[in-house]
Amino acid sequence: MHPLAVRQEEVRNLLLASLPPEEFRELAPRLARVGMEAGERLYEPEEVVPFIHFTEGGLLSLLSTLEDGASIEVGALGREGLGGVLMLLGSEAAAHTAAVRVGADALRLKTTQARECFERLPGFRARVLRYSRLLMSQVSQTTLCNTLHTVEQRLARWLMLARMRLGRETVYVTHESLSHMLGVRRSGVTVTVAALEQAGLVSHGRGFVHVEDAPGLGAVSCGCYGLLAEEYGNFIDSLGAL
Repeated sequence: MHPLAVRQEEVRNLLLASLPPEEFRELAPRLARVGMEAGERLYEPEEVVPFIHFTEGGLLSLLSTLEDGASIEVGALGREGLGGVLMLLGSEAAAHTAAVRVGADALRLKTTQARECFERLPGFRARVLRYSRLLMSQVSQTTLCNTLHTVEQRLARWLMLARMRLGRETVYVTHESLSHMLGVRRSGVTVTVAALEQAGLVSHGRGFVHVEDAPGLGAVSCGCYGLLAEEYGNFIDSLGAL
C-alpha cells in the first residue's frame, strides 16, 4: 500500500492516532484499510493469527466456547484497541474467537510486521502494553460478571459499554448475537429486552437496540459497568500522556 494512503490525521483508531508522528510514519506503509462485516470471524482458538486489526469503529467480541458448545463473551473492543494483541506478547495462537458484532472498517497489519514494530518502536510498545492491561482487566471482570450477575444486569452492562465505545445510542446487533455473547438462549434475550423496553430504558427493532434512558439503564446494570467504564476512560486519558 502506498505510504500516503493512510494519514494519521484521518485515522479513527485511538491507539494509532495517539502514536508519535515519526512512529506512525513507519507503520503507515504497512497498514491496509479493510471492511469488517457483522458476523465475520477473524480467528478461532488455537489458530495462528495472520493479521492484527486496529478497529476504527464497530465492535469486536472475544468469545470463549463452553463445554456444551455454547459461547460467551469475555471481552470486547472498539476503536480504542487492537484485535490479536496476545500475538505481540509472545503467544503463537489465538486464545479466543474474535467475532465482529458491529461492522466497521479496520486498519490491518501483518502479525510479523506488528511484532517487529512492537520490538523496535517504544511509543507503539508502550501503548500496546497499556492496552493489554486494560484488556486483561476487562476479561477478568467480565468473567466474574458472567458468573455472578443476572441476564438483565449483564445485558444492561453490555449495552452501556457498547454505547460508550460506539459513541451513539443505537447499537446494531441482533438478539441472536446477544444470546451468543451472554451465553443464554435467544428467547431469554428477547424476554430481557422486552422487560427493559417496558421499563422505558430501551427500544428495539429488527437488528438494533436503542438506548432511551442511559442513566436508568446504567442503574439497572451491575457494578461491573462502572468499573469497566472507569478503566476505559483512564486508558483513553493515558494515551495522551505516553
